[in-house]
Amino acid sequence: MTVATIQKAIKIGRSAGITIPAKEWKRMGLEYGDEIKVTFEPIQKIDQEKVEFVALTQKLIKRHQKALNSLSQR
Repeated sequence: MTVATIQKAIKIGRSAGITIPAKEWKRMGLEYGDEIKVTFEPIQKIDQEKVEFVALTQKLIKRHQKALNSLSQR
């Protein structure tokens, strides 16, 4: 069984750790001491301000599409 989830790395003393969600732990029937395979892949951080700016820009373009097309023909 494979589980894909996004977890945040946490600080544990001088090390880092990743938690396993309790429901996945139970669903997989894991016990302390079991060996599991872990694969790491960093997630790109999304700049929320850029996302909001792009969404607002797209909304304005859609709202004023006719006027923008007219201006581009001049």
